Amino acid sequence: MSVIGKRLKAARLGTGLSQEQLGLQAGLEVESASTRMNRYERGVRVPSVELLERIGKVLDLPVAYFFAFDDDEAALLTAYHRLTEDDKQAVLAFAMTKAT
Repeated sequence: MSVIGKRLKAARLGTGLSQEQLGLQAGLEVESASTRMNRYERGVRVPSVELLERIGKVLDLPVAYFFAFDDDEAALLTAYHRLTEDDKQAVLAFAMTKAT
């Protein structure tokens, strides 16, 4: 399973959506939504960045989440994405003090 497939499946299962439901909400056609999502999760096919953006909107995730190899990095990307803009600035400022 590819990293994109792994992240996609984990995020989808976390929301309780079926493959078909996620595909439909992301704008895929009724006839192929389930099949396409299944192929993406298994790593048989790779979704376009544009489709990953739409999937990310449905799942409230940044596109970068789907490419994160490390689980902690994926969790951090998810948490940061869901913060308010003020909290994002505070986290970024804190991280910058620790990174130098």
